[in-house]
Amino acid sequence: MDQNHQLKLTQMKNCVQKLGSSTQTHGDATLERFLIARSMDPDKAAKLFVSWQNWRASFVPLGFIPDSEVGDQLEAEKIYLQGLSKDGHPVMIGKACKHYPAKDQPQFKKFVVHVLDKVIARGFKGKEIGNEKLILVLDLDQIGYQNVDARGFITGFQFLQAYYPERLKRCYILNMPWFFVSVWRMISTFLEQATLDKIVIISNDDEKKQFIREVGEEVLPEEFGGQARLVALQDVVLPPLDD
Repeated sequence: MDQNHQLKLTQMKNCVQKLGSSTQTHGDATLERFLIARSMDPDKAAKLFVSWQNWRASFVPLGFIPDSEVGDQLEAEKIYLQGLSKDGHPVMIGKACKHYPAKDQPQFKKFVVHVLDKVIARGFKGKEIGNEKLILVLDLDQIGYQNVDARGFITGFQFLQAYYPERLKRCYILNMPWFFVSVWRMISTFLEQATLDKIVIISNDDEKKQFIREVGEEVLPEEFGGQARLVALQDVVLPPLDD
């Protein structure tokens, strides 16, 4: 880490203290994510970090969202958690055709947190470093008008931006139907440029081959050109963390 980088980290820690909070329980790798998300501005990064701490304490008081609180969403089996990509990132697959707009928005928000927490934890190698990133694959195959949920998309991406900064490595969108293009254009207006830069819409065979190369055949299901089977999120048991 160069001197300027270390200086920015120190300044951010001081700013967090001035805001009445602490960085003691978080390593530099975690703090760096917040700095990068705010273009290396220590003051803005500190505000984002403290906002995240406060949100986490109020929204996830147990430190995680248990399966029992999001049972209705899990029953749909629309989220799958595969292995690790070629570069060691956990791969999450969402099947939009199994999703319907949530009647219970608070529960849906809990589900988003439940999913993101578990997917990120899939990338822990014994313990959390703080800079783990995930790969998101959104499959829009067989999606109908009844499955279109712009609000749900926006909620998911905004949670990533506000509460999981720099956790998204790449988002691939597959099989986008013509009628969804205008919906996506509207959703995009709510996303930060840094997020949009990580989203790849696969629209031809060459792009699909590149997608398979980048993620890896070993973790992608056969329907995407891989060799793995789909594994429902709730069927994945994570190993305990080291002390």
